[in-house]
Order: sequence, then C-alpha cells, then structure tokens
Amino acid sequence: MQAILLMIHVALAIALVALILLQQGKGAEAGASFGGGASQTVFGSRGSSSFLATLTGVLAAAFFVTSLGLAYLASSQADSAPDVGIPDAEVIEQQKTVPTLDDSSNQQDNAAPALEEEGQ
Repeated sequence: MQAILLMIHVALAIALVALILLQQGKGAEAGASFGGGASQTVFGSRGSSSFLATLTGVLAAAFFVTSLGLAYLASSQADSAPDVGIPDAEVIEQQKTVPTLDDSSNQQDNAAPALEEEGQ
C-alpha cells in the first residue's frame, strides 16, 4: 500500500513540475495583446491559462492528499515498531556497561584447538 502511494506521489510531483513549467508568466500576457494570435490556440481565445491553472490546483490537491496519506502510514508503522530507530542515551549507556569476556579467556579458547592439532 505504501509503495503504491509513494509511486503515485512521485508521479504527481513530476506532473506538477512539468505543468508549472508549461504555464506562462504574468509578463507574457502583455505581449499577447499585441497580436499574439490567442484565438488560434487549442484551448480557445482565453488561452490555456484557466485550464492549466485548474489542472495545477487539482494536481496540487492530490499531491497534498498523498502527502498526508504517507505521513499517516509512516506514523502508524512507527507506533507498531517502537524499537526501530536511534536508541535513547540511557540504552546506549547500559550497553556500554555490560560485562564482556576478558582477553585471557579468549586466548585460552583459541589456544585449545591449536594444541589438539599439534597432537595429531
């Protein structure tokens, strides 16, 4: 579920960037009034500004909804697995004070197989 929502979220983000780059800036309207041929456009005499603005709003709303959905899924997964992540400082300090095997016992364990091999 989360992977599908994440793929939709990325697709919406890419579509939003492309759609925003397609739109004309505010200064382009002044040049179009001097015979820019606005009546010959695919979207009619008003141009594509209202269509692109509406589509941008719809995609932005969908992007917002997928963002909220991903945040909800992430928080629900964090509640179900509290041991995931960086441990508290107290836990780290307790792990440092756990007694470890001293070097002499490790040397004895390592020396025993060597003695057995020499006898054979």
